[in-house]
Amino acid sequence: MIIDCDSCAVRGDACGDCVIGVLLGAPAPRAAGSAAENLPSGAPKLQLDAPERRALDVLADQGLVPRLRLVAVPARRTLPGPDGRQVDRDAG
Repeated sequence: MIIDCDSCAVRGDACGDCVIGVLLGAPAPRAAGSAAENLPSGAPKLQLDAPERRALDVLADQGLVPRLRLVAVPARRTLPGPDGRQVDRDAG
């Protein structure tokens, strides 16, 4: 499982109640409409294997850490448009 806080739909709202935010610190909120909106923010991105996920589940079951609150949004793909600029795949 790859956890990427930049792609979480509830980033900022649920970070304080998420195991990643509690263990690694909540990422700084992004300013909506900023020029850096599509750039990586430096927010946590990590990969957990099955034993690590089970360990976090055991800790959460015992009330020692909150559960993972990641709500992944589908990745936006872009294609080159007729003028060479990138266009959202769904925008056509």
